[in-house]
Amino acid sequence: MNVRVLFLVLLLLASPLLQVARCQVDSEDHSSIVDDVVGEHSDSGAEEEDQDLDNLTSAPGVETVSVFPKNSAKLVPAGEETELLVALKNDGKSSLGVMGIRASVHLPYDHKLLVQNLTMMRFNNASIPTSVQATFSYIFAVSQYLQPGAFDLVGYIIYDVEGKPYQNVFYNGTIEVVESGGLLSGESVFLITLGIALLLLLGLWAYSQVQRLTKKTKKVSKVEVGTRSIDASMDEWLEGTHLAKTLSGKSKSKKN
Repeated sequence: MNVRVLFLVLLLLASPLLQVARCQVDSEDHSSIVDDVVGEHSDSGAEEEDQDLDNLTSAPGVETVSVFPKNSAKLVPAGEETELLVALKNDGKSSLGVMGIRASVHLPYDHKLLVQNLTMMRFNNASIPTSVQATFSYIFAVSQYLQPGAFDLVGYIIYDVEGKPYQNVFYNGTIEVVESGGLLSGESVFLITLGIALLLLLGLWAYSQVQRLTKKTKKVSKVEVGTRSIDASMDEWLEGTHLAKTLSGKSKSKKN
């Protein structure tokens, strides 16, 4: 019974180490982003407020490339900022104005399953003339409740050419979300704690078995010693009495 109680207590102590995977979605939706971006950067005055960002295409002659600086493994600690450098080269016929960068996290086997919309980073007056390349730093952070594992990151850079908005996909690949802070993850700590608890339970069980065997051995020994001591005491007590002589005579007659 005590062993069961100890096991339950150890489980209760280890339970806070478990983490529940949750995903937080940015409260700012795509339509509001379009309103802000187009309203701030449109030079032609055309009404583009109802256009969805997902329907934007890339402009001819505009190319992008991205890299995780000093992070070739593409590790993204949950809840911490991660930097992604985005280079945009304008080989088009007109200058372009960079509006902002956005990104989203998806499940790797189905991009329709959105995990998290990341923060939209806006740029003011970021103009790139023709035949010029510019690099932008996009800093993002996935939810601290996101379960460690492989996810797909899709990043877009939004810009306008002569008042018309466009976007290029600068990254569409896998990232590895890891837990932040410390060498050991919560799951590792829980497994270690559970292993120690099981070892303690095994030790208590072995100790109880040894104690039971020891008690049984001592009990048998006490009975034998007690019988001998009682017989010896009775012999001393009966020594010199008529009953002792009678018993002595009977034993001699039996021997004869």
